[in-house]
Amino acid sequence: MTETNDPREISVSTIIAAPPAKVWRTMTERMTEWWCPKPWTVTIDEQDWRAGGRCAMTMHGPDGETMPSDGIFLEVVPGKRFVTTDSVKLGPDGRPVPASPFMIGGWEIEAEGDGTRYTGWARHWTDEAMKQHQEMGFTKGWGAVAEQLKQLCKES
Repeated sequence: MTETNDPREISVSTIIAAPPAKVWRTMTERMTEWWCPKPWTVTIDEQDWRAGGRCAMTMHGPDGETMPSDGIFLEVVPGKRFVTTDSVKLGPDGRPVPASPFMIGGWEIEAEGDGTRYTGWARHWTDEAMKQHQEMGFTKGWGAVAEQLKQLCKES
């Protein structure tokens, strides 16, 4: 993984006691089980796992809240990383159209020792957007999903 000095990036990282291939499969094939901090859940609306492919999901809160997210994959490197953004979505004709940007998100893994280092990061266009994400509970929320992913890898 690349070290960054981007002042608008926030991230969480942890070691998972499983090989990278297992972590990658769990990350990508069991996303509905780890993506949101419980008691929130997620439904996958569409995921076209390629650069430029649609990445759309809806998060559901315990009190009936819904938080849709629609964007595209910027990068998919199997076994390593996927990166998404909400600054672009696909229009009705299937071509990219601008959207209101909040962040670019990345989820990366790499072998470390006998396990795998998992890092989730978000880069923001503005200081205000980064501050908003921090105030929404980025560290707690993304830390919780990292722990949920870690637990899934341990159980399977």
